[in-house]
Amino acid sequence: MKWVDEFKAFISRGNVMDMAVGIIIGGAFTAIVTSLVEKIVNPLITLVSGGGQVGEGWRIPVGDSGQFVDFGAFISAIINFLLIAFVVFWLVKTINGIKDKMSKKAEDAPPAPTCPACLEEVKVGATRCPHCTQAFDKAAE
Repeated sequence: MKWVDEFKAFISRGNVMDMAVGIIIGGAFTAIVTSLVEKIVNPLITLVSGGGQVGEGWRIPVGDSGQFVDFGAFISAIINFLLIAFVVFWLVKTINGIKDKMSKKAEDAPPAPTCPACLEEVKVGATRCPHCTQAFDKAAE
């Protein structure tokens, strides 16, 4: 049963849960980006290119097998990839900007006072250290 305990420890790690949430959110986000590309971008490209599906007619028949080398589908896949990459880049850049602003606010806060005896942090205004019970001559500043 040792492996069961190890498995429980593995599953309960924060990064595993974060990864699971990321995969779920990624799946939902994929649906949004796919809809954006298929319902908005591809019709605009079709309008500009003169009608039909994106890349329609850009196929080369392979013998008499009824199969084609489909350049149009390949170009559509490239466009979809670039759009998804752009949206992901934009989201990561925005989230990183928000994180930077939050960390700057935390850095601007004055450092917590420390006990001169044990060097642990104490709350502002404390008269004794909660870690070693050292009394302060004046309240911690």
